[in-house]
Amino acid sequence: MSASRSETAHALGPDEPEREPERVGPGSDLLAALLDGMDAALCAFDADGVITHWNREAERILGWSAEEAVGRRGFAGWAVRSADADEVQARLMGAMHAPGRQVHEFALLRKDGGRVLVRTQSAGVRGADGKPAGVYCAFSEVHAQIDLERSIALSEALFEDASWGVVLVDVDLRPTIVNGHAARMLGSGARTTLLGRPLGELIVQGVEELEGALHHVLAEGAPGALAELWVTVRTDEGERRRCWRSGFLRLASPLAEEPVPLGVGWLFQDVTEAKLAEQDADRMRFRFSQLHRAARAAAECEDPMEAATAQMDFALAGFADHALVDVVAPGGNGGERLVRAAATPSGAPGPVARVAGAGIPVRYAQGHPALQAMDRIGSVRASAGGGRGGAESWAAERQWPRDAVHALCTVLRSRGRTLGVLTFLRAANRPAFERADAVYAESVATRVAAALDLSAAQGE
Repeated sequence: MSASRSETAHALGPDEPEREPERVGPGSDLLAALLDGMDAALCAFDADGVITHWNREAERILGWSAEEAVGRRGFAGWAVRSADADEVQARLMGAMHAPGRQVHEFALLRKDGGRVLVRTQSAGVRGADGKPAGVYCAFSEVHAQIDLERSIALSEALFEDASWGVVLVDVDLRPTIVNGHAARMLGSGARTTLLGRPLGELIVQGVEELEGALHHVLAEGAPGALAELWVTVRTDEGERRRCWRSGFLRLASPLAEEPVPLGVGWLFQDVTEAKLAEQDADRMRFRFSQLHRAARAAAECEDPMEAATAQMDFALAGFADHALVDVVAPGGNGGERLVRAAATPSGAPGPVARVAGAGIPVRYAQGHPALQAMDRIGSVRASAGGGRGGAESWAAERQWPRDAVHALCTVLRSRGRTLGVLTFLRAANRPAFERADAVYAESVATRVAAALDLSAAQGE
């Protein structure tokens, strides 16, 4: 189909005379190609209201070909109802003398007799002498226009008012658009300061997982489920550990014949508080279950010392790497000293077992966490600082296994008396002990102390 006036005579209505075909200039092929390549339907009228151009999209919407449309005067009798023809023609041709563009909605007729509501934008065309020479009119189906406006409105709402983070990254994984909520979660109040920066400058830890997810979306498409990513973000207040529930969408150009990736749309919410609460609840359920199982196992032990080690074995699961029990023994000068009673193997993982020996006291220096726990009648947490060599020497100085990096010492008490100290140790692959861990350790220590007290009573 041609977008220019046909060079052959047209079959016109009975009241319309044949018009002399317009001469085709050297740029007519280019003009026809440009018009036919448009996504919007376009037609043009000369100063007398005769159609001079009709592109492919206009044919698709109304069903009339360029050969059937070009040369007709207005839409009367074929593309619009006779009752509406004068009003439609007046509005369209009125744009020839009005400034700017005029927007109207009309009900036009399809070739098959159906009606379609279109939204038009028309504007006047001036000739070389500056006088009005005609009108061009671009139109589209109203529902398509509304869909477009909704898409634009959705995009603007996402990047202005959304209560979750929205980031568009290009194929080089650099942010190109960031909404205000995402800017705040990424540690910046200004949206523009994040644009074009590598994600590694914004995220301290976890950027590898995020970039891996983005690469996967570019190559394979969006995943079928949301992903939860733990990241550490650099902010003005310092580094923050956050959990982001993320969804990804691959963006492709709608103008290309084959999908061409434009980047990835990344939508995410901060669910850190909910995830931490969920983890705490899971941890509490597991620890309560371990205490319950330990109590049942200890109840079946005839030897109270065996019951104490059973309690510690159950407590170690998912909690610590090593456990030590130091009990108070009378000193040679009337004082008290700590003697190692039970411990896990120092060289390899294993169950807690009694320590064979003649009651040789452990050589804890003044200020040792175990001695502090006895003085405070409570719990003491400690962690090594520095590199690996510093951690090993720190553990060795305190008479602990060399891989110990974090320690939790809690006093063993029964019937108002201090019986000793229970120590839990973690290696470098575990986090430091927290207050909630101390509470759990104290619950274990209460049960261990009761078993030790019974063992001592039987020995008397």
